[in-house]
Amino acid sequence: MRTSHHRSVPAALLAACALLTAVPASAAAGPGGGSGVGDPYFPDDGNPGYDVLDYDVRVAYDPARPDHLSGDTTVTATATDRLDRFHLDLEGFEVASVTVDGKPARSFSRSGAHELVITPARRLVKGTRFAVRVRYSGKPVGASWHRLPGGAANVTGEPHSATAWYPANDHPSDKTTFRLTATVPEAWTVIGNGRPGRTTSPGRGWKTYRWYEDSPLATYVSTIAIDKFTVRTSQLPDGTPVINAYSPGVRIDPAAEAQLPEIVDFLASKFGPYPFSSAGLLAVNGDPSAPGKSGAIETQSRPTFIGAPFDSSLVHEYAHQWFGNSVSFTDWRDGCLAECVAQYANQLWDEHGGADLDTGFYPYMLEESRNDPQFWSTRLYDPGQGRELDGALYFKGSMMMHALRRTVGDTAFFDILRQWQQAHRNGNASWPQFEALARKMAPGNDLAGFFAAWAHGTTAPADPYLYPGTLGPLKPNRP
Repeated sequence: MRTSHHRSVPAALLAACALLTAVPASAAAGPGGGSGVGDPYFPDDGNPGYDVLDYDVRVAYDPARPDHLSGDTTVTATATDRLDRFHLDLEGFEVASVTVDGKPARSFSRSGAHELVITPARRLVKGTRFAVRVRYSGKPVGASWHRLPGGAANVTGEPHSATAWYPANDHPSDKTTFRLTATVPEAWTVIGNGRPGRTTSPGRGWKTYRWYEDSPLATYVSTIAIDKFTVRTSQLPDGTPVINAYSPGVRIDPAAEAQLPEIVDFLASKFGPYPFSSAGLLAVNGDPSAPGKSGAIETQSRPTFIGAPFDSSLVHEYAHQWFGNSVSFTDWRDGCLAECVAQYANQLWDEHGGADLDTGFYPYMLEESRNDPQFWSTRLYDPGQGRELDGALYFKGSMMMHALRRTVGDTAFFDILRQWQQAHRNGNASWPQFEALARKMAPGNDLAGFFAAWAHGTTAPADPYLYPGTLGPLKPNRP
């Protein structure tokens, strides 16, 4: 590497280069010493014994040195149990120091694929608010850290992304506010979640960007993107700021950009008010077919797209702002709460444009899949470890949502979706809770049988559930 391209990173944001020797945590850990919050698909994800109140993530990155990130993250939390020790999730990096409430940890060590095990100097009493500060540096190794052309980088991933660049309680069940402070060379720009804060110049050719997400955020929908972005700003009709950022080489489509407010307004008419204080999109230059990447992903308040977005991708990822981001699932068995609804939002958008779902989308899907056992073989709730984002959630799932709508009628169906958002805004909920709400709001329908067939079944539903209401075994109208 050419050292002439390197700049000295501001000292306040540098982590020490040497890894401090960490004493192994005591075997008698007590409450909070175990790893994982009990997600059956990802048993090591998240950490019991505390509830995070805020992330303050500070990083420094030089695109001329793409294999190095310096980080200084403070996690503020409340102990929900007595903590002799506790865990954070972090992949790779050399951890230089850990303090708890300003005092050096008695010990810290690495365990498993992503565990940072911390023993504080003094036991944390249940109910105690505490702040753990971790300084770290090194090569980002997580699969969600994506190198872009010219040294640019961004972080996206599902079900994991946060641990590729900051220590976290990495499970959707622990949501909180998020602050990002990122220092990069002055020719570069940083985009994050939420609203921008002050941009300052600490000197020596560096610039510091600040972002703040004031609504609770699940760690896997946090993001950072570093590139020489073209940034375009506007507002939604209600004044919500819209920030769109495009990597060099990504085509800026003013028509798609102008359609965003219409899409948000349309989804709000179906789901309830837009849940966040900012909006926009992040379009990076990359290969959507590369391993670990996809064409779009629902990073909170500002979905990320590889390449220029178009209307169906905007609709899907913006539907996630309600279903998946504002209301997040309790564990990864609940993926249908995000993907089934977001995929059906595409059908709703088509209907908004004049399509008849009863004679187009639904019978077409049935014609293609009615006699295909594989299509029906995956459960929509609890699809199985390794299948938490199975294609069934998108295709069988969107069919289920339309069949539910025809079972209970339009008024009850959209009331269910809006009530779901109102009841669980900025929180977590499970698929069984969704079923319970639907049964409560649409009494007189056999929804127990409906959900048993559609969400929990592994074969095509019986005709009463497959052809409810006005639906019938019709041949699709093809264009």
